[in-house]
Amino acid sequence: MKKIQRKSFCALFLFAAVCLFSSANAQVYQKGLIDKTVALIGNEAILISQIEQDVQMRMAQGMGMSDEKLLRCQILEDMLTQKLLVNQAKLDSLSPRTEYVEMELENRLDRIMTQLGGQQQTEDYFKKPIFKLKDEWRTLLNEQSLWQQEQQQVMASAGSLTPSDVKKFYKRVDKDSLPVVSTQYRMSQIVLYPEKEKAVMAVKEKLLEFRQRVLNGEKFSMLAALYSEDPGTAVRGGELRMASKNIYWPAFSDAAMSLKDGQISQIVETPDGFHLIQMIEKKGDMFNARHILLRPKYTDDDRSKAFARLDSLKREIAEGNTTFNRAAQFYSQDLKTYLNGGQMADENTGSIYFEKDQLDPSDYAKLKDMKVGEVSDPFESAEFTMSRATGQTIYKIIKLDEILPSHQANIKEDFTLIQNIATNELQQKALEDFISEKQKITFIRIDDMFKDCPFRSKGWLK
Repeated sequence: MKKIQRKSFCALFLFAAVCLFSSANAQVYQKGLIDKTVALIGNEAILISQIEQDVQMRMAQGMGMSDEKLLRCQILEDMLTQKLLVNQAKLDSLSPRTEYVEMELENRLDRIMTQLGGQQQTEDYFKKPIFKLKDEWRTLLNEQSLWQQEQQQVMASAGSLTPSDVKKFYKRVDKDSLPVVSTQYRMSQIVLYPEKEKAVMAVKEKLLEFRQRVLNGEKFSMLAALYSEDPGTAVRGGELRMASKNIYWPAFSDAAMSLKDGQISQIVETPDGFHLIQMIEKKGDMFNARHILLRPKYTDDDRSKAFARLDSLKREIAEGNTTFNRAAQFYSQDLKTYLNGGQMADENTGSIYFEKDQLDPSDYAKLKDMKVGEVSDPFESAEFTMSRATGQTIYKIIKLDEILPSHQANIKEDFTLIQNIATNELQQKALEDFISEKQKITFIRIDDMFKDCPFRSKGWLK
């Protein structure tokens, strides 16, 4: 299911370096210290409670340090940098991106309420009503939006690098400091889809049978445990547990929210497959339901026909009657690659080179034993889109076009990577210079309890 996957609970509460749920109430620390302002930058303040709660979150996530004093110093410097950027953003008349802030606020709240089990549980956990939490988190997100915009402006002011600049950077940089590039593969594919209509009809007939059996008195949970193809929920009789409607596919949420408690939906189609849904309970925009997921199954006949066609194409290519690229253009049914002669590319970056971890496992199982120029035997796979298996069965052959062995990054084979490293260095230098300049003309006061911090930038302590 879309977004059913839960994230680390602690990770939900970190907005950059500032913890989302910093308390407005006074807290007592070691030696009787009460929460107070420990830094001022312009009109922006940093509380010790914010630092302490960030420490707690980092420790909980295993991101702590043996030297907790040094950790607090690093957290404070991160916050100082952000507050300096927020202060400058306000002087530059920048405004928070309201649409982004509200969308992010709702997404975070949905995930937190899903994790805790509902609105009441969330209010009990934080000891605050939802409207109060949203106000506090909105303030933090507005700040995040401001400092990110200011940072982007400063980094963009550094300009871009010409190919000549990149070459100069490569000449002077310590080559051992450059990253090691893992083995990469370039490949092409010819894809055939099975006949979907009969398989879909069979799935729908099965789900209609299940629906009637429940209406006749059988337990939905028992059928889900026996037949659902969602292993994460089948073990619980198909139960999803209380969650925000926004974390599911819209078609699934809409169907579920239209049900009354105990009612069973008609068949619902999502990119994951076909579902029956039984409502358990609704609370506002949250619900708990059971579902049975089935995906179309294809027959041995479908597989045999596709494999025979792919075997024939492989033979035509081997005999020189056509090329792999031309065969892909005429016969491949994959809309993303056939126009490029089957050439595969990363949908996020456009790169035609893939590291092992970026490949579909079934593709790598074939590639690892192939030689450059070789065409694989036909095999069955699952469609892989945006690094996510859709569950759609496909049949394919692949051609290994090139292997780039693991190597230290160099300008000949990895120009784009070197360009990115050089650009990042240029932008970081611009940001450091900007911060150094603003430190000189901005009011900054830091409590004496942090006066011995080994800050990376010396301009914080005046």
